[in-house]
Amino acid sequence: MSGLRVLIVGGTGIISSAVVAEALRKGHDVHTLTRSGTNPQPSVTTAHRADVRDGRSVERAIAGLHFDAVVQFVAFEAEHVRADIAIFSGHTDQYIFISSASAYQTPPRSLPVTESTPLRNPYWEYSRNKIACEDELVAAYRHSGFPVTIVRPSHTYNHTMVPFDGGWTVVERMRQGRPVVVPGDGTSLWTITHHTDFARGFVGLFGRDEAIGEAFHITSDEALTWNAIYEHIARAAGVQPDLVHIASTAIAAADPVWGAALLGDKANSMVFDNTKIKRLVPEFTCRVPFARGAEEIIAWHDEHPEARVTDPGVDAVMDALVEAYRPRSPLQSRSPLSTL
Repeated sequence: MSGLRVLIVGGTGIISSAVVAEALRKGHDVHTLTRSGTNPQPSVTTAHRADVRDGRSVERAIAGLHFDAVVQFVAFEAEHVRADIAIFSGHTDQYIFISSASAYQTPPRSLPVTESTPLRNPYWEYSRNKIACEDELVAAYRHSGFPVTIVRPSHTYNHTMVPFDGGWTVVERMRQGRPVVVPGDGTSLWTITHHTDFARGFVGLFGRDEAIGEAFHITSDEALTWNAIYEHIARAAGVQPDLVHIASTAIAAADPVWGAALLGDKANSMVFDNTKIKRLVPEFTCRVPFARGAEEIIAWHDEHPEARVTDPGVDAVMDALVEAYRPRSPLQSRSPLSTL
């Protein structure tokens, strides 16, 4: 379906920028709503300026407009979607909320994960907040017919994003020949999706009556071990990685923020069944394997030195973890007195 008027709340992030580009490619009339009014595609989108947390500001920005779909990328708490329900009721035929696949039962009791997998994540506040948002929207759909569609992305990336906690710090350590920390034994399966692949499935939901009141995840069908993900990045960076495997609980003890993201998401195998999105959007196929995505990431960073930012805090935590937990050879473990 083409020619829909779509409002994208956000539009400049990793996922949303790809959605804007795909929506334009499909011939939609794309509007964006941002605090700055900055246009991600200045010549072909209509930009509106408003503070998304200020309901009156949003109402003024969209006054007199009706949308076939409103896409909300920047709602993270229940109060955000409650405000949206009040603002967009009567202004849109479809409201698409970006949730998160981390909202699914963690750890999952069975794989692959489907849209009927329960939502429960006791480890990560971000995920619990997304679940609370979904609860508000589902209640509004049931009680008043608010036209919600829920989409749960998993780990979605583009060329600007190194897919590790610590970002470029990990690549820099690899290139310096220093060890990098891999949570667990590195064999859990992880699904990582290129943002252009996600956008192809996502935009196919615009204007679809069959999607109202439904939830979908949109992910790659490629599930890789974390060891393989690190190795793809290392190969693209032209190095052989020195991987040190450390339990996620030990990482959490050393760095609670890093640990919350691990225990609440990345430490668990996550493989998804994409049957539901493919049934509604048959053109959804994933065309960018991570081996190629890793090459894009390294090539872009090598061309943009200003983006090669390292985090001294992450660097220090990795050093401490390696020192504390890396298995040592008998010679390394021998005390000075043992040589006397």
